[in-house]
Amino acid sequence: MRLASFDRLQYWYPGASEPALRDVSLAVGEGLTLLAGPSGGGKSTLLRAFNGLVPHFHGGRFGGRGRIAGLDLLTTPTSRLARSVGFVFQNPEAQFVHGTVERDVAFALENVGLPRSRMADRVEEALAAVGALPLRTRRIATLSGGEKQRVALAGALALRPALVVLDEPTSQLDEEGARALVAACLRLRDSGTAVVAGEHRLDLLRAVADRPLTIAGGRLEEGIPPPVPAARHRPPGGFGEVAWRLDGVSAVLGQAQVLDELTLEGRSGEVVAVTGSNGSGKTTLLRVLAGLLAPVAGSITRPPGRTAYLPQDPGAILHRPTVREEVQLTLRRSGARDGLVPALEEMGLVALAGRYPRDLSGGERQRAAIAAVLAGAPALALLDEPTRGMDAAARRRLVAAIDRLASEGGSVVVATHDEELAAAVADRVLRLG
Repeated sequence: MRLASFDRLQYWYPGASEPALRDVSLAVGEGLTLLAGPSGGGKSTLLRAFNGLVPHFHGGRFGGRGRIAGLDLLTTPTSRLARSVGFVFQNPEAQFVHGTVERDVAFALENVGLPRSRMADRVEEALAAVGALPLRTRRIATLSGGEKQRVALAGALALRPALVVLDEPTSQLDEEGARALVAACLRLRDSGTAVVAGEHRLDLLRAVADRPLTIAGGRLEEGIPPPVPAARHRPPGGFGEVAWRLDGVSAVLGQAQVLDELTLEGRSGEVVAVTGSNGSGKTTLLRVLAGLLAPVAGSITRPPGRTAYLPQDPGAILHRPTVREEVQLTLRRSGARDGLVPALEEMGLVALAGRYPRDLSGGERQRAAIAAVLAGAPALALLDEPTRGMDAAARRRLVAAIDRLASEGGSVVVATHDEELAAAVADRVLRLG
């Protein structure tokens, strides 16, 4: 059964001289379709055509034809398409409406008038499908990034759509959570639901996808090329003095104690990877070390010089009109007289220097945030899930940038569920939880 089809689809964002999609033809039926490709290559744009956000929400110019669940893409409002297409964005924060998990998952059910007597069972069913049932009574503000991603997926599943579209679904999940999500996708597929997932993290989904596709430069091709591993450029060892230290630190998030009398330290020139399951305290540790969250007990020592912090959501720190100005702002604050071009080149941003950061793809925006954070040689760099939304080429640039900073004597702490990144850059791996 054909659930969605595109015939020679072309799309230009408002003001763009080049199309984001070029003659894309695709038919999607039952099964799991995996969409790979470089950052800015068109993955998110194509995925947003499935629920009509392209072109109805984003505007711009549109060519070709599309049908979703038998409905014409150009003439059907997104509110109608949403009944047949469940969608999960790269940033789960974009789709939360209510303050608690249970109410948010029930929101779509309320919109279609499902009787309240049936809502509780449907909410439970959706949360259980993604391994998030224990989160049912939690406030969304207290969830980790990975927990939020699971709740967003549950919200998309609550209506039992015929087609589920996922944009970077495992980007914030630990290994256990990612496997649970893949298992949920397979259960959906086996029940007759079509699943389309756009991903950079291909290790789990590649093996189970019924149809692997790649989109680059707006053009769609069958198959996915093999990965190129990131290489380590910096020899291990050769560390300097202790640069940072947590001594008996305890921290509370909401009503829950997340860190309990934690004692850790790191040296100049050392890269420490902090791993652990979603909700284990990785982000809390970085926020405490950055001075953004006060501990309830213990003491913190930071190195003299600038401490730089990359949050999970790069949009939280990108506020200037252009990528260039973001990097320049960091350089000015750090007292550096130059370094703009090297910072842009390091993360492959020269061609994007004049772009508004919020108009970039998720992976491009992540690279812009990293360039802004690492510019000016911070004494301590704290990176929270830095590979989120990154393709293989961007990951290699990130590894080289971290190696470069550590080689210059900087201390780096990376909170990550990405085992490949930890293996490529870390001198030491600490596991929380």
